[in-house]
Amino acid sequence: MFRRTHKAKEQLSGGDLTVEEITIPTHFRCPVSLDLMKDPVTLSTGITYDRVSIEKWIESGNKTCPVTNQKLSSFEITPNHTIRKMIQNWCVENISYGIERIPTPRIPVSSYEVSEICTRLLSGCRNLDEKKCVEFVGKIKVWWRESERNKRVIVGNGVFSVLATVFDSFSCVSFEKHVVILEEILEILTWMVMTPFGDSKSRLCLSSNSLSCLVWFLDGKDLGARQNAVLLLKETMNVEELSKVEGVVEGLIKIIKEPIGSSATKACLITIFKLVSSTKNRVEIGEKFVELGLVSFLLETIVDGEKGICEKALGVLDCLCDFKKGIEVIKMNDLTLPLVIKKLLRVSPLASSFVVGIVRKILCEKKEERVLIEAIQLGAFQKLLVMLQVGCEEKTKENTTELLKLLNGYRSKAECVDSSLDFKYLKN
Repeated sequence: MFRRTHKAKEQLSGGDLTVEEITIPTHFRCPVSLDLMKDPVTLSTGITYDRVSIEKWIESGNKTCPVTNQKLSSFEITPNHTIRKMIQNWCVENISYGIERIPTPRIPVSSYEVSEICTRLLSGCRNLDEKKCVEFVGKIKVWWRESERNKRVIVGNGVFSVLATVFDSFSCVSFEKHVVILEEILEILTWMVMTPFGDSKSRLCLSSNSLSCLVWFLDGKDLGARQNAVLLLKETMNVEELSKVEGVVEGLIKIIKEPIGSSATKACLITIFKLVSSTKNRVEIGEKFVELGLVSFLLETIVDGEKGICEKALGVLDCLCDFKKGIEVIKMNDLTLPLVIKKLLRVSPLASSFVVGIVRKILCEKKEERVLIEAIQLGAFQKLLVMLQVGCEEKTKENTTELLKLLNGYRSKAECVDSSLDFKYLKN
């Protein structure tokens, strides 16, 4: 007779009555999670666990059996088909109580299978056999969708670099001719950089041909491919090379003008930020973005964009203020100061630091009295004081103090400021 250690109640449809309590037999439960096992596997010690639980245990660095505490002579796990069939039969017997039969689990992909498919994929790539390569990439995609364990095995066995190599090879030939295989690889590469497994992001250093291909996809009609392309561009390590790709500015502008979704917009803004803040030709690229109307789109985004998007838009706007054409266009737009000052202290500490940078560059360029008074009337002085009180990074603190000293000399001329407040300690 089994101990009553786990109970499940199932409500009858169409009424408020509940059926009798169902006890799950002890040996059907995983010793680690205490839940009904869906994929029972046995260790070298003879103890059976649910696959997910024991794999997490081993991957966490444990080298012993959780139940016996014996040191494992092997980390191999063997499917326990007998227990699995018993569990399935028990589920069927209790189906009237709402117990669902657990499906027969798929056998996880092995490292050998992954290595083998990589070898065949590279062989097909060398022969530019697109049909075969599509078949092999499709197999990898099926494995990927099946389980988290498969994802770890795929990432851990070098599939990312193999796919990047194949992508580059077909990119060198023709984007249009090999669009099918390129789209297939693009999708799974995006899945891999978005997963927490492994270090795919740190290895994403694509060739100039691959970067050109991604930029080509930005201008395409397939929304999924456009999104995947910008998500990969966000993660690329060789931003300097990307800045030299023809059409990259126009492609990114198109993503901003014709938004696909929140994740694509964020990725686009991050990529633009990298291009205008850290590349050797940042001025040329930045001014090209300005010529194509990026400032107006950034201000529109700041108005009603979600926190993450607003923060990144402010970061790009701050960078554009460093360029002659950028600061000219930004100052000419009457909405700039009201919009950015409104966001001070309302989005995030990082966003506030960007706002301080933008306001400083606008006000300190020519120190126009009209603009300084407008900033005070918009509440900049009070908000900047709060910035110092709540604390901020040293550079932001220096910029904030500089702005307060500059604005203090014009407070008496701003009608909406309470002149009874004494800030004489701020020297002009």
